[in-house]
Amino acid sequence: MSVSPETGARAAPGWETLPVIRYPRPLVHGDVVAVPAPSAGVEPRHAARLDVAVASLRARGWQVRVGDLVRGEGVASGPAPARAAEITGFLTDPDVRAVVPPWGGEIAMDLLGLLDWDALGEDPTWCVGFSDISTLLLPLTLRTGVATLHGQNLMDTPYRVPSPLLPWTDVVIAPAGATLTQGAAQAYRGSGFDDYEVDPGVDRFTLDAPGGWTRVDAEGDVDVRGRLVGGCLETVSHLAGTPYGDVARFAATHAPEGLVVYVESAESHAADTTRRLLGLRYAGWFDAATAVLVGRTRGADLPGWTQHDAARHALGDLGVPVLVDVDCGHVPPHLSLVNGALAHVTHTAAGSSITQHLV
Repeated sequence: MSVSPETGARAAPGWETLPVIRYPRPLVHGDVVAVPAPSAGVEPRHAARLDVAVASLRARGWQVRVGDLVRGEGVASGPAPARAAEITGFLTDPDVRAVVPPWGGEIAMDLLGLLDWDALGEDPTWCVGFSDISTLLLPLTLRTGVATLHGQNLMDTPYRVPSPLLPWTDVVIAPAGATLTQGAAQAYRGSGFDDYEVDPGVDRFTLDAPGGWTRVDAEGDVDVRGRLVGGCLETVSHLAGTPYGDVARFAATHAPEGLVVYVESAESHAADTTRRLLGLRYAGWFDAATAVLVGRTRGADLPGWTQHDAARHALGDLGVPVLVDVDCGHVPPHLSLVNGALAHVTHTAAGSSITQHLV
């Protein structure tokens, strides 16, 4: 059983007979991390923060290549063919071992029909991010069986992630077969955002509200296992029923033990969250679920209808645990969740945890 001194990760015995998920090899000193902009670019007012974020990767001993589109402006960093070519070039370059965009955006969905998914899966490379980036992460895992990492984007990387959560930079150095355990954040950022123009070097979250996950489908403890799949609700909900969001096929091919499905809303109000969750349910996304994790959100509650009500109404009678206020989205801090990893989720009065086996 191997142990990673950086992460405390341990190889997990007993999983050798499960279907294969392909994991990118762990990053080592001198490896190349690429920064494309498949969705939004970085405006000049945030250029100093970009420099700080790139420097934080170099301080870890990695080389960094910044794509030509990263400083693009507008709803997207450039035309769709150019964005597709940029991320394809990085993901198929044998020297590049991880790809992390600066942040999300709005229309990464326009790349899906332009990408050669088989080529992207040939030599697995860690692809990292959240928000609109999950529009690309989830199809890459569903279509190719390559693990992807739903975690901080590049502009969030300088932040110190509080224990018991892990930054993405710890996950990508974990050894093959590693076990990674995280827990619910003790506190989260209740309001506001850091101003990168005023303080581009900020590296500590203001965590000013008490954390913790809540079960909304029933009372009682939770102890379940399944392979992780999910992403940003506003973006991945549009993949349901398309060749890029075939969760049922992935479950049948890779997850006989079932799925732990996670979703997080960036900003949808409670009624829209309800609609989106029901749409995914009708598309069969939860048919193989052993649990559903719903991220904490700043999306508005409505009179008499909260975000908790949305999850309870849409998913509460699935017959599986539904946990809300999970630290997996737009409200910091962020869990690092590996699409395709075998997860063990527990939730009791004493606390909550998620353990991921990279097998």
